[in-house]
This record gives sequence, C-alpha cells and structure tokens, in this order.
Amino acid sequence: MSKTPLPPLTLVLGGVSSGKSSFAESLVFATAAPRHYIATAQAWDDEMQAKIDDHKTDRGPDWVTHETPLDVGAALAKIPSDAVALLDCATMWLNNHIAADADLDAAMDGLLADLAACPAPVVVVSNEVGLGGVSANALARRFARAQGRLNARLAAESDQAFLVVAGLPQRLK
Repeated sequence: MSKTPLPPLTLVLGGVSSGKSSFAESLVFATAAPRHYIATAQAWDDEMQAKIDDHKTDRGPDWVTHETPLDVGAALAKIPSDAVALLDCATMWLNNHIAADADLDAAMDGLLADLAACPAPVVVVSNEVGLGGVSANALARRFARAQGRLNARLAAESDQAFLVVAGLPQRLK
C-alpha cells in the first residue's frame, strides 16, 4: 500500500456503528506518519468501558493516546508536525460539554481554532444525528441542534469530508 499524505482537516461522519471510526483509522493508516489518537469518550458505565476497551484493542499498540473529554486543544497542541491525529469523536466531546453546562458556541469556536492551529493533519470523527426524527425530549433536541451546528462548521472548514453508511464511505467533499 502506498503511503499518502492527508490534508490538514478531514471530517468523517456517520451514524452509530456505521463504520466511521474504522474508516477514519484506515485514512490514518494510509499515511507513513506517527499516529496520535485523541479520545473524548468517558466511561460512564460498564458498557461504555467495554466499547472504549474494544476501540483500544482494534487500534493496536502503534498509537499515542491522549484521553481528553473536554480540552481537545491541549492534546492537539502536543501533536508534532510530522504526525497525524485522529479525534474520535466530536460527538462525545460535545456531549461532555453539554453535561458540563458549558457555553457551546464558545466551545465550538475554541475547537475549530485548535484544529486550525494544529501543525499536523487531523481526522475528526463525528456522528450524523440529523437523519432521525425529532425527539420528544428537550435535551435530545438541544443536543441534535448543537451537533448539527458543529458538524456543519467542521464540514465547512474541512478539506475533505466523508459520510459512512453501512461501512461504505461516500465522499462529500
């Protein structure tokens, strides 16, 4: 397999268990660069801990992992220019900010600035939540609106974007 460079920002969208993380990892593996994984998930329960453990096992040992549920900027600042970073995922990062009752617009502004400042290419994984129905729950509606805004902003700034459906990546940009 030839090793190809990534553009500065790549967005990989998809639904839950769509194969988006595996596809994003394949983009990173296609480079010759050292790999950094920015993990935003928190293990709130045993099922989530098992999912985190599975992701670590699937990735293998050749990654530097930065576990940061909120301050992605600090992790991005540590990535050397000759490396590549995978941020998995923007959805969990947003959920963590909602749980912390943060100013979401300010948090999104900060994330986009941190991504632009990163000297290495970054692949961002995010859930596409806009394909389902409208929830009867106010918090779920707030989250869906915020996730839609975040995804639109990430897509606007990205150099390339993909939507993964049933494990099949579709190039959007």
